[in-house]
Amino acid sequence: MTKQKATLTFDPQRTLDLEINAGTAGHPAIDIRPLGAQKLLSYDPGFINTAGCESAITFIDAQNSVLLHRGFPVEQLAEQSRFSEVCYILLYGNAPSQEEFDAFTHSLTYHSMIHQQMISMLNGFRRDSHPMALMCAMVGALAAFYHGEMDVDSSEHREQAAIMLLSKMPTVAAMCYKYSIEQPAVYPKNALSYTGNFLHMLFKIPAEKYDVNPVLERAMNRILILHADHGQCPSTTTVRAAGSSGASPFACIAAGLASLWGPRHGGANEACMRMLEEIQTVDRIPDFIKRAKIQGDSFRLMGFGNSIYSNFDPRAAILRQTCHEVLSVLGMEDNLLQVAIELEHLAMNNDYFLENKLYPSADFYTALILKAMGLPPSMFPVITAVGRTIGWIAHWNEMHGLQQKPIRPRQVYTGETHRDFTSALRPEL
Repeated sequence: MTKQKATLTFDPQRTLDLEINAGTAGHPAIDIRPLGAQKLLSYDPGFINTAGCESAITFIDAQNSVLLHRGFPVEQLAEQSRFSEVCYILLYGNAPSQEEFDAFTHSLTYHSMIHQQMISMLNGFRRDSHPMALMCAMVGALAAFYHGEMDVDSSEHREQAAIMLLSKMPTVAAMCYKYSIEQPAVYPKNALSYTGNFLHMLFKIPAEKYDVNPVLERAMNRILILHADHGQCPSTTTVRAAGSSGASPFACIAAGLASLWGPRHGGANEACMRMLEEIQTVDRIPDFIKRAKIQGDSFRLMGFGNSIYSNFDPRAAILRQTCHEVLSVLGMEDNLLQVAIELEHLAMNNDYFLENKLYPSADFYTALILKAMGLPPSMFPVITAVGRTIGWIAHWNEMHGLQQKPIRPRQVYTGETHRDFTSALRPEL
């Protein structure tokens, strides 16, 4: 099949034919690699209109609010599947048979422990450290324990790295949380599901029995699924960039964690709760809505609208239902939850919200669910990271399977040109 071409004219006498690559869905991409031979670069700050790779993992249709993982609608996955089943789909490309699923979950279950020396390492940090700072350090440290068996060019070793990371990430996340609240770490419990075990490690205390609430388990399952992957977002691009150098998978995921932490990415749910803390009470909402309309005011409406989707985030509708299920079980005596519900009501009925398409986002509802469960805002991006780990791993694995070259963007240099140097310091005595 003959590919379509675009013709670039870059001075009256010079033209260049560029091939147009079309995927199975989404916008086609102009292959600009021939520009280099013409001593030209493309200029696209933020790479907003640049396809840096080919991927068969996740498709986003921003105009029509569609999110597909390996072709499966995210709504179906959130309603019908377990998180570990979605992990299998993202990693291997197809839904597992019962036999495949049993073998996969067995591997996840029996690799969930971490080395005792890592606990000693954790004890060296301040108790008031942000959990995401602890996560970056602890996940990066895994490279020191599993460096001898990781050959990134081996598909078998990459699969083993994937199992290690998926199985240990909830353990590390829960351990960082327990350390931050001055409670002893809780070891994994093999009889529980992936999400049930995660809740158990987060909330169990030695002095009391802990039974996993099925409503909360279902809610955590949906949160992890709906944060599993979101295409070439900043953290995934970071993981791919680090991985393209051949770095350890644990170092690559630690880099992804650092990128996710920011309030414009995975830290948005924490920022949303900080916004609610600033508002404080329902009666103060109108004043803050007025502030949101004033250019230059420092106040921002966090958790409303989405930089990707033109309309609503397809994940938000599922999390809205989940949020209200959780609140019906746990109650909403907390003042900030009341503020959030009133803001949600405004977003559905107020002209300002509707005209500016400021629909409640997935981050908004995730924040409410985790707040209702009793987790502090600092843990919200950690929960997102546990879910996103499979997306990072899937992209890292796919990239190595395609033998992608090291990621090395160019730049438009705007600094000084050549100038001679003469030191202004006194000669050494």
